[in-house]
Amino acid sequence: MSKPLLLVLGDQLSLSLTAIKDAPPNAVVAMCEVADEARYVPHHIHKIGLFMAAMRHFAQTLRDKGFQVHYSRIDDADNTQSLLNEAERIAKQYGCDQIRVTRPGEWRLWNDITARKDAALPWTLLEDERFFTTPDDFASWARGRKQLRLEYFYREQRKRTGLLMEGDAPAGGKWNFDHDNREPISAALSFPALPQHSQDELTREALRDAQHHFSEHMGSLDNFNLPVTRRQALVDLKHFIDHGLADFGRYQDAISDTEPFLYHSRLSAALNIGLLTPHEVCEAAEQQYHIGKAPINAVEGFIRQILGWREYVRGLYWTQMPSYKQKNGLSAKRDLPNFYWDGNTDMRCLQRAIQMTIDNSYAHHIQRLMVTGNFALLCGVKPEALCDWYLAVYADACEWVELPNTLGMVLHADDGLMGSKPYCASGKYIDKMSDHCQHCRYTPKQVTGPNACPLNSLYWHFLETNAEQLNRNPRMKLIYGSLSRMKEEKREAIRQQAEQFLSTLETRPGYGLPSHTQGYQKESYQ
Repeated sequence: MSKPLLLVLGDQLSLSLTAIKDAPPNAVVAMCEVADEARYVPHHIHKIGLFMAAMRHFAQTLRDKGFQVHYSRIDDADNTQSLLNEAERIAKQYGCDQIRVTRPGEWRLWNDITARKDAALPWTLLEDERFFTTPDDFASWARGRKQLRLEYFYREQRKRTGLLMEGDAPAGGKWNFDHDNREPISAALSFPALPQHSQDELTREALRDAQHHFSEHMGSLDNFNLPVTRRQALVDLKHFIDHGLADFGRYQDAISDTEPFLYHSRLSAALNIGLLTPHEVCEAAEQQYHIGKAPINAVEGFIRQILGWREYVRGLYWTQMPSYKQKNGLSAKRDLPNFYWDGNTDMRCLQRAIQMTIDNSYAHHIQRLMVTGNFALLCGVKPEALCDWYLAVYADACEWVELPNTLGMVLHADDGLMGSKPYCASGKYIDKMSDHCQHCRYTPKQVTGPNACPLNSLYWHFLETNAEQLNRNPRMKLIYGSLSRMKEEKREAIRQQAEQFLSTLETRPGYGLPSHTQGYQKESYQ
């Protein structure tokens, strides 16, 4: 009788995982903490702590369910510190004749595993059924389409799942209530405090190990409060459903100078490592609409992020890789500014977004898209540099979701595959949607001069720099019309303002880390 080794990865902590559901009684489950996976980019210490603590708890859950589990800890003397090599070592140790693994979250691993399928100890890849769709489902939907737009994909998923449907019609009479979800920050708002998760000895030990081995990484574990068990993730889900969802819609694009979480769910990390399923999260939100506890604009906007956007970017990732990762449609060449690693900038919006990232390994989607992302877009930061940063610093960043969001949505580097226009904005947007500008040394009302917000001149400089590619875009006709009517002396002043600012940006190749972390060798972006 065949004896398989079932390799369970750190983002696959679900009893519904294909490899676990179909496990024969003699199977051995392997879970591995390896330095290679913690260091290929310098992941935030909260992210490493989350994975290590959640993996150790899930291993205990599997043992309680009767599984034979081999768990490789980061400091085990015989740990090879390479995921695939460690799995093969364990398989030989237990006399297993094959290795089974559910589709990983990165093409890098999928490709390495595929190359081993005919090895003496063969590997078998299983499909990940924890999502609403598979990559094959997305490929079937995309076949023959000239444009792969979210809205059409999302509507089909609504119809297929029945979520927020009233017969054949969308609940509330519209598919999309995004127009109602753009209210700015207000001083009168009060935000729900997050649940504080207790730490048992297994969690404390995992965090101590993370600190011991990765102390040079961004962040401090002193305020670690991510869910590391399914029970804790369910607490976070209930808290959001009861206290955040009703106001989430209106203020989902708002930005606060002091509050990192607002009404956002902060469930993405738990979803992406498997502690929650997208089905139960969407159904819980839908139920709030049906019982009158949350308005349709909030519930639809939230479900669209999961049933629509999350599935859409995953489908794009798996159908477009590996060539997608090489795209640089706007020919951006700049390295990432050093202050992305320490928040040392006098631009208040960037300083706060980066500091919140350092503190929490979290920033909500508008901070990522319209603050750190918009600035990188306007400055011409190359996709490699920004993608690696997002992958490193956010606890919810698995490459399948991070790469399309960053390369396609933020940087418009995929030749318009994801979006019909770049999400570029001047300081006026930040002033409208946040309370940052009142605390900043720059003013969003000035384009040139010593007090002018750098985003203003950078915005027009970006449009000029990329005019050949963007000025024929019908969605940008008005703004390029404004640029063409601008007097040349004004354009030249803006040009000089932007170029002077860009010349002051301190960057260094690789990860821009302090000198004591130079053990990180930047891998080729292949």
